[in-house]
Amino acid sequence: MSEYDVIVLGAGPVGENVADRAVQGGLTAVLIEHELVGGECSYWACMPSKALLRPAQALRAAQRVGGAAQAVTGRLDVEAVLARRDSFTSNWKDDGQVKWLESAGIGLLRGHGRLSGEKQVTVTAKDGTETVVTARHAVVVATGSDALIPPVPGLDDADPWTSREATSAKTVPASLAVIGGGVVGVEMATAYASFGTTVTLIARGGLLAGSEPFAGQKVAAALTEQGVTVLLNTATKSVTRGDDGVLIELGDGGKVHADEVLIATGRSPRSADIGLEKVGLTPGEWLHVDDTMLVDGYDWLYAAGDINHRALLTHQGKYQARAVGDVIVARAGGKPVSDQPWGTHVATADHRAVPQVVFSDPEVASVGLTAEAAKKAGYDTRVVDYEIGNVSGASVYQDGYSGTARMVVDEKRKVVLGVTFVGPDVDALLQAATIAVVGEVPLDRLWHAVPAYPTINEIWLRLLETYGRP
Repeated sequence: MSEYDVIVLGAGPVGENVADRAVQGGLTAVLIEHELVGGECSYWACMPSKALLRPAQALRAAQRVGGAAQAVTGRLDVEAVLARRDSFTSNWKDDGQVKWLESAGIGLLRGHGRLSGEKQVTVTAKDGTETVVTARHAVVVATGSDALIPPVPGLDDADPWTSREATSAKTVPASLAVIGGGVVGVEMATAYASFGTTVTLIARGGLLAGSEPFAGQKVAAALTEQGVTVLLNTATKSVTRGDDGVLIELGDGGKVHADEVLIATGRSPRSADIGLEKVGLTPGEWLHVDDTMLVDGYDWLYAAGDINHRALLTHQGKYQARAVGDVIVARAGGKPVSDQPWGTHVATADHRAVPQVVFSDPEVASVGLTAEAAKKAGYDTRVVDYEIGNVSGASVYQDGYSGTARMVVDEKRKVVLGVTFVGPDVDALLQAATIAVVGEVPLDRLWHAVPAYPTINEIWLRLLETYGRP
């Protein structure tokens, strides 16, 4: 039996950051992983999906600027796109990630880890060999999430794609049906449409639920312009795979035929087979935590990343991981814990200051509360909208630039609660918005944050001018 200060289940970005912070704080740590070190983000999510999206984004950007547009004569080279994607996943090999662990002084055990008692994990290797490890201080669950497969008749037998198959495909299908109108559905519809695939997107409601309504509306219109058939407020009744592809029967009686079907209807916790029952928890459920990521009712068990269902985003999971690693070090050494809001050892931003980018065309970049969410939370708000295309920097950046910005203001405190940008390359605007929301910067002070001219950042001045200066 081996002993470490900290045991981490899952060697994705979240687990890696937990272990790294623990080791930097003077503790020993081991990661347990049965797949690739680097996790979902590195091989089947963030990195490969953005690598698939970027080439077409760059091509469209050139086509939208006079002078550059005339020089762009070729079409997207899909083979080259897939090859570039492969380079970002290191061809699904984790040698580089393992070398980094070694250089950082982090241990690694290959195999399936299951909790087998208090502060104890049993690791089963591929050959069936079992190793028991114990933790002096903490066990951290960072196992992530899986694609949620809805209970649609025939779906299981239809061999559907999930985000994994969509981001790792070696060839591009002639036609693809995407079920789901969230981030994964929208991004993969955008990517495959750019490859020349005939894409049909089927959404039970609108697109990008949870975002400002205009975001989903603008993305739906743009997808339609790109040749995607967008079916909103449409239920999926059944899915059948035959010799000639997949047949999807819709709730309204319509039918969609495609070579492949991608299910993008959400995520489920990867907790069904990690031994939760051995420590009094329910397998297959999300783990509920406090702001230091300590699982409710335990003083040694933590959960970070998707598995705690706070904010299912890699950057937010890594943010949690830094807090977890540091708080374990503090508690292990009997040092003070800074667990007040915005303290060193908490993930306060998870609640109302989460940034996110949807890499659609146009992009959607947002942080904080939407107008509806702020109203439901009881804030007295004022909402300010402005067309980004009216900013001088936007007109220089792209011919006919079209986009919308929204700022949600807490009228009592005169601070920004949330910001949403929809338009080409608006991801570049997001960090300033995040700082404004997290820092609760008063509007009076924001007037002194002068945007450079002529850049799209001048949207901040226009939003403030529309709001009005005291």
